[in-house]
Amino acid sequence: MSEAAQISPAQKADRRLIVALDLPTVDEARALVASLGDAVSFYKVGLELLASGGMGLARDLKAQGKQVFLDWKLHDIGTTVQRAAAAIAQAGCGDFITVHGEPQVMASAVRGVGASGLKVLAVTVLTSLSDEDLREVGYAETARALVERRIHQAIAAGVDGVVASPHEADLARSLGGRDFLVVTPGVRPDWSAKNDQARAATPLETLKAGASHIVCGRPITAANDPREAALRIAAEMAQAG
Repeated sequence: MSEAAQISPAQKADRRLIVALDLPTVDEARALVASLGDAVSFYKVGLELLASGGMGLARDLKAQGKQVFLDWKLHDIGTTVQRAAAAIAQAGCGDFITVHGEPQVMASAVRGVGASGLKVLAVTVLTSLSDEDLREVGYAETARALVERRIHQAIAAGVDGVVASPHEADLARSLGGRDFLVVTPGVRPDWSAKNDQARAATPLETLKAGASHIVCGRPITAANDPREAALRIAAEMAQAG
């Protein structure tokens, strides 16, 4: 029996671990959730699944007692974002929702969710982007400088937290304070490939830097034994306290 498989039941599901269901179909996502069982309590439903039954999947996950991160990155004129956020909040199918980190978009989403309890997270800079990528887009700032500016704007807009790479988790925590949500994709254990993540770090490094939650996909979903991989990551996270 592996070390991960010997973890006690009390340690199995770390609520700070969000598993990204970045899979082609809802059926594959449901099968993965079933295989992970009580090892995972929080899931991300992204755009790929949104187009193929993601809302229904999110509702079912909530009915199972799971938490759901709706990574849909809302981005439109203020009125449209406000109405979309209100509709998502009313549906009751998620705990976190992402929006693009633009002041008007963020403020509109906050108005839309109201007192529903749905947490609004602003996407700062995608973890797949490097400083060179940003220069190609037209930004003169480094990724860290752009993230810092967007964190200040997010706080002013009243959002609940941000999505930032592990390399900027410390910055988000220092600026946002103790209760600010800092959700970090691009988390890769030492034993996994970085894939398309330009600003990655390990689960332990990320939590020590100030992240409140980590998002992990392929190291778990592409593993030969996804449950064991999730438990292995949870064991590493436990070292952060």
